[in-house]
Amino acid sequence: MRAKKGVLAIVADGMGGHSAGEVASRMAAEVVARVYYEVDDTSASALARAFIEANRLIYEVSLTDERLHGMGTTCTALVLQNGSALCAHVGDSRIYLLRNNEIYQMTQDQSAVMEMVRQGVISLEEARNHDEKNVILGAMGSNPKVEVSTWPESFPVRHGDRFLLCSDGLHDLVNDCEMRDAIVVGDPHSACESLIALAKQRGGYDNISVAVLSVVATAQAARSDIRQTRDIGVAT
Repeated sequence: MRAKKGVLAIVADGMGGHSAGEVASRMAAEVVARVYYEVDDTSASALARAFIEANRLIYEVSLTDERLHGMGTTCTALVLQNGSALCAHVGDSRIYLLRNNEIYQMTQDQSAVMEMVRQGVISLEEARNHDEKNVILGAMGSNPKVEVSTWPESFPVRHGDRFLLCSDGLHDLVNDCEMRDAIVVGDPHSACESLIALAKQRGGYDNISVAVLSVVATAQAARSDIRQTRDIGVAT
């Protein structure tokens, strides 16, 4: 079943006092991975159902302990299978694609400023430095229901493609061109390490989670590496 379902990478960035954020993000990664691989479905719907189940469980757990009230997490997942990619995400963790030395943002943040961009109130450039850029509109576990964003159809991948998944702890401090330069050379492990080092040099104090997947001939042969500055339960 796992071979059929492909390679799964998840980045989750938790929020909540005490250790609540870590609990939420760890649960998100564990539940999404378990449910996705259990369901006999290779479409984005399987990922979406896994997100919905993770949201339900995180929300229920948050009600059982006062210290966990209000906890939540962003969650972004990418599946590589049979020469194509699937995506599901909630919040403002992102997926980027590096192809032919160009980098493309493949997800849209569920955030207050991006909603203003979509409505034409501010420009994308203004959004980058807006005071409310970290105000997110979607988080897994903070409400009984969650809005899961998915790609409308699977995305064809090519040999040599590289995907970057990251929390806002990275993309708030490292721009697209710098991400591209780090990913284009070397192996996924080195790319993760150099991106986290760059964010930390610039004062990064929040969780900095980075996953890099490199497509080699077929999705099943993809090489991947995930790094983070604290254990929040990301998974492949």
